[in-house]
Amino acid sequence: MPLNDERPTSTSTTASEDHHSDTELSDRCDSVTSASDFEFSRQSFTSDSSKHSSPSSSPPKTITLDEVMTSARDLSNLKLAHEIIVDRNFRVEPSEGPENSLRNRVKEIVHKAFWDCLESDLNEDPPEYKHAIKLVEEIRGILLSFLNPGANRMRTQIMEVLDMDLIRQQADNNAVDIQGLAAYIINTMGKMCAPVRDEEVKKLRENPGDIVSLFKEIFRVLDLMMMDFVNTTIKIIRPELQKHSVEYEREKFQNILQTTPNALDHTTDWIKASLEEVLLAMPQAKKTGDQAVKALPGPALVMNTAFVRLLMGNHEGPLPETLMMDEARLVEMQRRAQLLQTVTEVLLIVYSAIGEAISGLPALAERLKRMTSVLLEGMHSPSFNLIEALENASVQICCELNKSLTERNYPALPPPLQHTLKGQICSITQENNPIRALVEGRFQQYVRVMLSIPNTQTHPPPTPNGLGLIQPELAALGVSYVGMVNFNKQVFIPYYMGIIKSLLFGMPAPGGGTGGNSTAPQESPASQEHAPTNPVASK
Repeated sequence: MPLNDERPTSTSTTASEDHHSDTELSDRCDSVTSASDFEFSRQSFTSDSSKHSSPSSSPPKTITLDEVMTSARDLSNLKLAHEIIVDRNFRVEPSEGPENSLRNRVKEIVHKAFWDCLESDLNEDPPEYKHAIKLVEEIRGILLSFLNPGANRMRTQIMEVLDMDLIRQQADNNAVDIQGLAAYIINTMGKMCAPVRDEEVKKLRENPGDIVSLFKEIFRVLDLMMMDFVNTTIKIIRPELQKHSVEYEREKFQNILQTTPNALDHTTDWIKASLEEVLLAMPQAKKTGDQAVKALPGPALVMNTAFVRLLMGNHEGPLPETLMMDEARLVEMQRRAQLLQTVTEVLLIVYSAIGEAISGLPALAERLKRMTSVLLEGMHSPSFNLIEALENASVQICCELNKSLTERNYPALPPPLQHTLKGQICSITQENNPIRALVEGRFQQYVRVMLSIPNTQTHPPPTPNGLGLIQPELAALGVSYVGMVNFNKQVFIPYYMGIIKSLLFGMPAPGGGTGGNSTAPQESPASQEHAPTNPVASK
C-alpha cells in the first residue's frame, strides 16, 4: 500500500518464494546458532553454567480477568508474529466462509437491510443524507489510514474535500453533490491503490449504475486495498521481527507465564516422557563401593528424543505449550512423515518380492511411489479405510508391474504371487510387522541425525538403507522440521533446561520471573549426548 502518493508493488507471492519458504528458517537458525553450539554442548545439569539459562520461578498467584485478557492478547500477538517470522509467504487473505453458512446469511441480510435503507433515504423528496454522510465519513477515515505521517499534502486535501461539517451543512440545504464526492473518492483510491487493483478502480470509474451500487463497489474495493495495506506492512516489518525474533517471542511467552498458572504443564509431561525413554536406554549403573554411578543424559539427547517422538506421532497427550504456534505446521509434517513411511513400506515389500526383474528402473519406481502416495493420501483421517486403500494400491501396483514386465519380455506376475504380495502389503497395518518396524526405526534414525548436526540444508546426512526410494521427500521434510525445531529451541531452551533439571534433581521448574539469556544456544555435531557421570543412589 502507498505511504504517500507512491504506488506500491503487487503483494502477490512469487514462485521463487514458494520454493524457499520451507528452507529459509532452517538456514537462518543454522547461522544464528553456530557460534553458540559449543557452549551448549558443554553444559550439564549439575554445572553452574546453565543456571542463568532457566527463568526464575515464582509462587502461584490468583489472577484477575484483566490479566487473563492481557495474556490472551499476548498469545494472539505472539501467534501472529511467529507466523510472520517463520513463513515468508504468510499473508492476509479475504475471509470467505461456506456459501450457505449462518455467518454469511446473517451478513447478507444485515448488509441488504442497510443498502435498502440508504436507497430509500436517497429516493425521498427531498433526499435524506444521514446514512450517506456516515458512509462518506467512514470512507474518509479509511483513506486517511492509508497515509504515513509525512503525507501532509494528501491528508490536507482529503480533509478539505471531505469536510464533514461542510457536507452536513450542504445536506441541510439539499445541496450535497453525492456523485461529485464519489468521483473524488474513486480518483483518490486510484492514486493510493496497488497496481493489482487498477482494473478494479477503472471499473468504478465506468460504473453506470446508481449511487447505492457505486458505494457498494467502493467499499468492496476498499476492503481489498486494506488487505493489500496489511500485507505490505507485514513485508516491511518482517525483517525487523526476524532480527529480534528470539527475544520477542521469549518475552511474550514470559508475559503469559507470569499471568497463567501451570502454563508449562503439557511441555513438562512431553519432556518427562522423553526423559524416561532415554533413561531406560542408558547403560546400567556401575557400582563404586556402596554407591552406583550412572551417566545422566545430556540436554541435547533428551530434547532430540522429544522432537523425534513428536514428529513420529509417539507423543500422547496435548501438544506442548511451547509448540502451540507451530501446531498446524507440525500436524502437516506429521502427516507427511506418516505417508512417507507407509509408501516406503509398500515399495520395500514390492521390490523384495519381485527382485531383480524390476530393479534399476527409476522411472518405474517413481510411478509406483506416486501412485501409492495418491491412493494413501488422507490416511490420517479417522474415517480413512487403510486396509481398503492398501488393497487398491496392491491391485494398481500389480497392473503397473505386469505392464513393465511384459514390455521388457518378462513373464507377468502369476496370480499366487500377486495374492501373496497383496497380503504382505496389507499386513503393514499390524504393529508388529517387521517391515513397518524396520522403516520406522530408520526413519527415526534419520530425523535424529538431522537434529544433531548443523547446516542440514547444505550438508544433509546420508539416507539410511531402505529409504532411498523417498530420498528427495525425506530430505525436504527433514529440512523443514529441523528449521522449525531449531527456532523453537532458540526461544524456549531456558525453559526446557529448567524442566529437565527439575525432573532429574527436583530443582524448581520455570514458571515465572525473567527469562535467561537473550539468545538460546543449540546443539552441535560435537554435542555431548551425556552429561558428566554423576553418582545416583541405587536401591
